[in-house]
Amino acid sequence: MKVVFLDRDGVINKYPGDKLYVTSLKKFCFLPGAKKAIAKLTKAGFKIFIASNQAGIGRGIYAKRTLAAITAKMLSGIEKAGGKITKVYYCIHRKDEGCLCRKPKPGLLKKASKEFKFSLKNSYFIGDTIRDVLTAHAAGCKSILVLNGKEKLVNQKNWEAKPDFVFKDLLEVAKFLI
Repeated sequence: MKVVFLDRDGVINKYPGDKLYVTSLKKFCFLPGAKKAIAKLTKAGFKIFIASNQAGIGRGIYAKRTLAAITAKMLSGIEKAGGKITKVYYCIHRKDEGCLCRKPKPGLLKKASKEFKFSLKNSYFIGDTIRDVLTAHAAGCKSILVLNGKEKLVNQKNWEAKPDFVFKDLLEVAKFLI
């Protein structure tokens, strides 16, 4: 089974900024090429999962129903473009709660692997932060960093982990994987 995990903010939609959250439908804006990339991956036979920290809920900044509405808008936009997300996994816990699902811990990826019965070894995790790279390493899958979100190539010497691959955006990743 061909599997990719996508972080949400900074990979699928515009990165809201450090310590900021996508707290409304209006603030959720697809990145250029993201829907097309997901459609290409879908057509190529990939199972696509979203694994994203959404601690704004645990911090009381926005409600679960808001996250559900944003997720519905995202999935609808992806489906209209010909893409399919197999399942969305969120960690809504604060950093201090010590859960096993908050990235860089691999809990969200392991949960998907167990639920859908596939090996993480041949999977890819696509994210826009070094935390996502660490998550991929912890889960035993390949890491792909995209540079249209939080992380920038100029910070490379300070990265605590090296990604397996680096691309400009999700569309470049899709072309590479296909």
